Amino acid sequence: MSTSTPGVYVQEVPSGGRAVEPSATSVTAFVGRARRGPVDRAVPVRSVAEFERTFGGLWEGSGLGYAVRAFFANGGTDAVVVRVDDGGVTAEVDLGGGLVVEAIGPGEWASSMVVGVSHPSAAEAAAAAQAQGVGDPDAVFTFWVELDGRTEVFAHVTSVNGPRRVDTVLESSALVRARAAFPLARPTAGSFPVTTAGAEGTTPGSDAYLSESHGIRALDAVPTVNLLVLPPVTRDQSLPDEVWPEALAYVRERRAFLLVDPPPSLAWDEVAGWLADVGLSGRGGRDAAVYYPRLNGTDPLDGAARAIAPSGAVAGVYARTDASRGVWKAPAGTDAGVRDVAGPAAALADSQSGVLNPLGINAIRSFPGFGTVVWGSRTLAGSDALGDEYKYVPVRRLALHIEESLQRGLAWAVFEPNDEPLWAQLRLSVGAFLHDLFRRGAFAGQRAEEAFFVRCDRSTMSQVDIDSGWTTLLVGFAPLKPAEFVILRIRQRTASR
Repeated sequence: MSTSTPGVYVQEVPSGGRAVEPSATSVTAFVGRARRGPVDRAVPVRSVAEFERTFGGLWEGSGLGYAVRAFFANGGTDAVVVRVDDGGVTAEVDLGGGLVVEAIGPGEWASSMVVGVSHPSAAEAAAAAQAQGVGDPDAVFTFWVELDGRTEVFAHVTSVNGPRRVDTVLESSALVRARAAFPLARPTAGSFPVTTAGAEGTTPGSDAYLSESHGIRALDAVPTVNLLVLPPVTRDQSLPDEVWPEALAYVRERRAFLLVDPPPSLAWDEVAGWLADVGLSGRGGRDAAVYYPRLNGTDPLDGAARAIAPSGAVAGVYARTDASRGVWKAPAGTDAGVRDVAGPAAALADSQSGVLNPLGINAIRSFPGFGTVVWGSRTLAGSDALGDEYKYVPVRRLALHIEESLQRGLAWAVFEPNDEPLWAQLRLSVGAFLHDLFRRGAFAGQRAEEAFFVRCDRSTMSQVDIDSGWTTLLVGFAPLKPAEFVILRIRQRTASR
């Protein structure tokens, strides 16, 4: 900046700190069986309507649709859905010449589909070919697909290499994909029914959920997953037991949180035994929570009364609480009402709830004036006998939120000179992030110094650490813990006084 002329000069100076942006807290992944849609691919879903368009909505052969519906009914906003399948057949239409159009996923749902081809006029084809840089106008055609009253039209696609080659364009279709060895001759004009009918697979087993790149592992392609819900395989058939410990290991790897549905056949005093048998008990369960009982409601498919697994609805309550109060607020209590249900499938008495809660099993109860509410906020490490520091759901989820936010927000520090200027920047960035959480009520303590601390200096790392390229931050915070017991001391003056 030149200052040779008298006057007022303004110069923007970098603050020296880099903001740590809070990560999301309630992106919920659902992995389960669906009537239609792509298999083993994570698909973002932001409404029930989106789920119905892609995966077919409610289906008597799956618990997935019921869980997703309950999630959005209870305040959820961001979901990711992975469809699993075991041995299903995908409907196909052979257009001849090596071009095959197949449904986006296996199942009977696409067996009535019809695809069509039309040829443009010579002038229209020539113009389209020239615009795309394709030498042969006879390779240009219009493709359409019709299924269940829904029609998709793709104009000016080509059967040769180019920007609108038919298989490339159909990647945007919600119904079909194309495969062929290109280039090839333009298909004959006309409409074509299915040549290979689709068929349902068998009920998915544990491999469909746990194999590499399948099921849960399809979520590796998603940058953010906060909650994981594994609905029953069918409306009334539980997930294979061996899936649960692997799912818990996965959420631990992703800094996410697992919501567990006990089998529908269990009585209230059998849940703890099942958790131990499956391998979900103990300190390793701090990244998961279980809720009991199921939720009664009316099945929109047939109008029958039905009890559904609670995890989808509870995930919605988590999301609603995060949005209104913050991830540090327990998703339980009279303001954690469960919407769109008739009530718990089993009425728990205070004495029964009093047995479950100290074991880390969260009750769903109904109270006059409040309806059906989530009445517990403990992790699977929440047994009183364990005394784990992460016995409460909001404490664990807040810690995960802080860890994830710092990991993402401090990526810039990699390869920076490992000395005091870097450490000071880290203290500033992390301190500002934690102070914002403190200001919003996330921590206990009246003053910031009582609520959290950040250290990054020679007291947190040795010279060997520094020489090896390690920078160590020590972050501590005072969590808010849910008031499970509110004790009132009442003194009454006697009449004689």
